[in-house]
Amino acid sequence: MDAIVLQILNGLDKGSAYALIALGLTLIFGTLGVVNFAHGALFMIGAFCAVTFSRILTWSHTVIDETKKDFLGNPLKVEVPHIYDWFGQTTGDAIIDWAVPLSLLFTVPVMLFVGYAMERGLIKHFYKRPHADQILVTFGLAIVLQEVIKYYYGANPIPTPAPAVFAGSFDFGALLGFEANTIIYPYWRLVYFAFAAVIIGAVFAFLQFTTFGMVVRAGMADRETVGLLGINIDKRFTIMFGIAAAVAGLAGVMYAPINSPNYHMGMDFLVLSFVVVVVGGMGSLPGAVLAGFLLGILESIASMAQVLEYLPGLNQIIIYLVAITILLTRPRGLMGRKGVMED
Repeated sequence: MDAIVLQILNGLDKGSAYALIALGLTLIFGTLGVVNFAHGALFMIGAFCAVTFSRILTWSHTVIDETKKDFLGNPLKVEVPHIYDWFGQTTGDAIIDWAVPLSLLFTVPVMLFVGYAMERGLIKHFYKRPHADQILVTFGLAIVLQEVIKYYYGANPIPTPAPAVFAGSFDFGALLGFEANTIIYPYWRLVYFAFAAVIIGAVFAFLQFTTFGMVVRAGMADRETVGLLGINIDKRFTIMFGIAAAVAGLAGVMYAPINSPNYHMGMDFLVLSFVVVVVGGMGSLPGAVLAGFLLGILESIASMAQVLEYLPGLNQIIIYLVAITILLTRPRGLMGRKGVMED
């Protein structure tokens, strides 16, 4: 039982990433009707925003430290971050330690700009083209972005630690009545799950309770009628593309301490996230979130040693088996809408 609980926690962690990426994918497809295979690259860019912000905070200059001597007795040259000059060493160290959470403030405008530039510069030219064309061009864009990241940051993963206060683990077993140290779970993974819940709730609240969101939902249901009312729905959909990019970027930022950013991490999540979208139902936001957590938990449970002993390799194919089963019984997915991608 303790192993199952631990795998469920792992599934919620992984499912949070799936749900956030799938949520952005569904927002783009539901508003613009575009199958965006570059969305995983936006997740990757978000993770490297955290890397970039950390490097900015540790940007340093050389000073002579009279308190440190070499073997000849000469004072040593040391690298001192500029942030020490501005805030002092104690505050500077605290800011550097909290680089990942603080990089969220840096990431939001960057991702909004990237999303806007992507939509205006490329995606808008493929609105009325077949979905196959959209997949090819966005997949090509994803490869280009991946190679750009590889050129500037290298091919190796870049460790991006969480704040020191979250470096330990939480005794989840003791909370549930198990023996102490039975279920140990990293604090940052719990933070990531809570963060995902907040972002998902914020997106749904934005769409449900704001005038802008209501117009967007109306445009998703009947774009032509909303346009006839004199509303520039295209402009609002462009903003939604930027918001979807920001959601993917924020997901990447907070995932950086869990999985060190590397140039192919976007592709690693992309295919699975599309499976999540299809299972949840094309165009269904609740379906994307539900399927993300469901498949994340099933994948983690299938990774248990007790399961792999009898069914080797099940963890590699469980998501696809579930997708096949659901689509055979519910061709539109768990919460899919009639008429979506059925023309």
